[in-house]
Amino acid sequence: MNQLLRSFLALVVASVTIAPAFAQDIKGDAKAGEKKNATCLGCHAIIGYQASFPEVYKVPKIAGQGEKYIVSSLNAYKKGERKHPSMRGIAGSMSDQDMADVAAYFSALGVDANAKPLEKVSGGSAKGQELVTKGACASCHGESLSKPIDPSYPLIAGQYSDYLFVALKSYKAEANPQVGRGNAIMGGVAKQFSNAELKEIANYVASMPGVLKTVPQNRFR
Repeated sequence: MNQLLRSFLALVVASVTIAPAFAQDIKGDAKAGEKKNATCLGCHAIIGYQASFPEVYKVPKIAGQGEKYIVSSLNAYKKGERKHPSMRGIAGSMSDQDMADVAAYFSALGVDANAKPLEKVSGGSAKGQELVTKGACASCHGESLSKPIDPSYPLIAGQYSDYLFVALKSYKAEANPQVGRGNAIMGGVAKQFSNAELKEIANYVASMPGVLKTVPQNRFR
């Protein structure tokens, strides 16, 4: 990544850090979230479940994901910053407290307090590693892409590769009322790569050891 883009990302990260955060005074209750998660479980509690819009891909693993990131992403769908009709409809029906409760539930779901530290290796290609380094992904997503520098940023190591590819492409989408994500940092990163390179990045990140899971509920086992 060139120096100009690095400086731009640093400036944007700084502005995000000092800006008032969304509903920081609202504390999530995991037990309450367990009673509010029925809509989420229909997709995110089925291992390998595939979405069909805007193309076929596995819905993301969200068990073990950062609590504040889950809230941030739901708010982005609610505000239309992330353009996905189904997710916007779901998020639009949720209050700030609902989001916090559901986020608390999924963040704690399947977490193993005795798990060993993640390895710093990957089975991905050398090309993928080179592109991840060029994109400076670790500057936001942290060491091994599993320790975000800000809790509103996601853990991405070990996430489904096809979901990552669709998500990365969405940051390049412009003037499309149905598809796209508005984020200055990710837009600046994604637009410097071709779609073929984004697929390489997605495959590499997916190959990294991570804590994210899809945890099936009894009704979906």
